[in-house]
Amino acid sequence: MANKKLKLLYLAQYLQQQTDEQHPKTVADMIDYLAQFDISAERKSVYDDLHLLEQYGMDIQTVKGKSFGYFLGERAFQLPELKTLIDVVQSSPFLSRGKSMELIGKLETLTSRPTARQLRRQVYVMNRLHTSNEQLYYAVDGINTAINENRQVSFRYFDWTVSGDKAFRRGGAAYVTNPVALCVDRHYYLVAYDAALGDYRHYRVDRIANLTVTDTPRDELPRDFDLGSYVKTIFDMYNGETVTVVLRMHLSTLNAAMDRFGADAHMRTDGTEHFVLSAPVEVGPTFYGWLFQFGDKAAITGPEQVRSGFTDYCRTVLAQYQTE
Repeated sequence: MANKKLKLLYLAQYLQQQTDEQHPKTVADMIDYLAQFDISAERKSVYDDLHLLEQYGMDIQTVKGKSFGYFLGERAFQLPELKTLIDVVQSSPFLSRGKSMELIGKLETLTSRPTARQLRRQVYVMNRLHTSNEQLYYAVDGINTAINENRQVSFRYFDWTVSGDKAFRRGGAAYVTNPVALCVDRHYYLVAYDAALGDYRHYRVDRIANLTVTDTPRDELPRDFDLGSYVKTIFDMYNGETVTVVLRMHLSTLNAAMDRFGADAHMRTDGTEHFVLSAPVEVGPTFYGWLFQFGDKAAITGPEQVRSGFTDYCRTVLAQYQTE
């Protein structure tokens, strides 16, 4: 009798896992499946159950003709959506390879097993750099918990050594700070507010160890802080002085400029092949590196201190390659 009460659940599971448009199942197939769990069923009772599942909201479709049967049509995620999510997971550098494959396995349970096998054949984790910090996943969860519960976090922060070991900053002493948000720019970053300095700091989450959500409430955050605007001024989360920079760029770089600055940047045409852009950025090596990729197709026209800083940076790099 106990198994009989589970009949409807097993039938819903069967439709979810074993059927799709290319793999419909007959009522006889369903009766055989239920028998594996010592559940006897008559054809009429299975028809009644399918009707109940339709009333519940499951999109049970019928295939007529030689391959007559039933399958689950509309699902929470369709195949192209799952493939997109899997592509994002397998290409994320802030997930370890093990965690990537674990998440992909969970995503595959959202479709039928035949379709999941199709997805599995398409999974190819390229030779990208992935984090080796398996604790990142749990650090992200802890930070989210702290933000939602308005509490401080404590953690140790490290740099990698040449030998692949962890060198903890502050001699291994804990950082205690006020989490504000998690941001993604190829890596996960914690944006935190330092009340003592009245300023914000950024921490790579994959270099955080031993994160703990404390019982201490967060310090009061500034009311006028605009996280969206703030993040747009940061290149790869490197701190630097925020300056409105004016660039003269070739039209061939326009898409890259829009990707970096978005529609908030001020632009105007300059002749037939160039445009002038002004936008706030945090000036430093990361910004210089982004600019350098365009070679002679981009130039800083102001302010002068940023132009001079970039010139000095290029000279320093070039000096390493000059021979007497």
